[in-house]
Amino acid sequence: MELRVLQYFLAVAREENITRAAQMLHITQPTLSRQLMQLEEELGATLFYRGRHNIVLTEAGMLLRRRAQELVALADKTRQEFMQHEEELTGQISLGSGEFRSAGALFEAIAAFVRLHPGVCYRLHSGNADDIRENIERGLLDFGVTMGEAVDIRKYEFLPLPGREEWGVLVPEDSPLAQKEAVTPEDLENIPLVTNVRESVQQSLGRWFGESYARVQIMAAGTLLYNSAQLARSGMGAALAIRLDCDYHGLKFLPFSPAMTNGTMLIWKKDQVFPPAAAAFLDFAKKYLKGMAHDEK
Repeated sequence: MELRVLQYFLAVAREENITRAAQMLHITQPTLSRQLMQLEEELGATLFYRGRHNIVLTEAGMLLRRRAQELVALADKTRQEFMQHEEELTGQISLGSGEFRSAGALFEAIAAFVRLHPGVCYRLHSGNADDIRENIERGLLDFGVTMGEAVDIRKYEFLPLPGREEWGVLVPEDSPLAQKEAVTPEDLENIPLVTNVRESVQQSLGRWFGESYARVQIMAAGTLLYNSAQLARSGMGAALAIRLDCDYHGLKFLPFSPAMTNGTMLIWKKDQVFPPAAAAFLDFAKKYLKGMAHDEK
């Protein structure tokens, strides 16, 4: 499979029309149709259901679209890495992160690095720890920011970020719990809760709840805190969450008592050979974050 043909395939999958895709790609419709048929012959699979006015992906086509998107993204990333000029640091750095207050320290480091090397650009990806690690393994991300409990030190190098993430609950402002300054495990017994889907997070929360965990009502689980907050606002109950610098209208954040906190880390693959831009940024970030940790003492 040629990368060019995969790009043709993705254009047709996006436009759902060969004529429009051919116009966008600046090639003739017969040429594009022939390339698609040759791709189907090479793979031994039908990729499209062809109608009179549009075409849609088959199950095999949807699988190829996912793989083609990854391959094209990786090729673009590789191309950026080789756009390095001797006289100026250039290229692209790809970073994935969950939603953390402590990630602000890393973004400060990025802003400082930009001032030194304006020729470097960045691609940011938001996701949970599983998603970020998967993209690092595929070579689509250089670095990721995850909670420390999600780091496998056998596979990843890591750099701790300053500060810790504070756990608590988001509750409606008219909830009886909103009158409290903090919540205990007993306060949350028999109250509908919205939690995170990740098993490691649920295990950490289970340890915090202790014996009360047997009386906890988990009504929903999700990956995005904003959606969990929406459920809490609608009267679903309380959303288990970390404190963020966000204003959730109609909700109040209450920290756990006793406190439950997690550290976060910048991670990358062990024995990773970075292109010049990513290597320079990592060296810079280590010094910058070490300076921030020293200033906090």
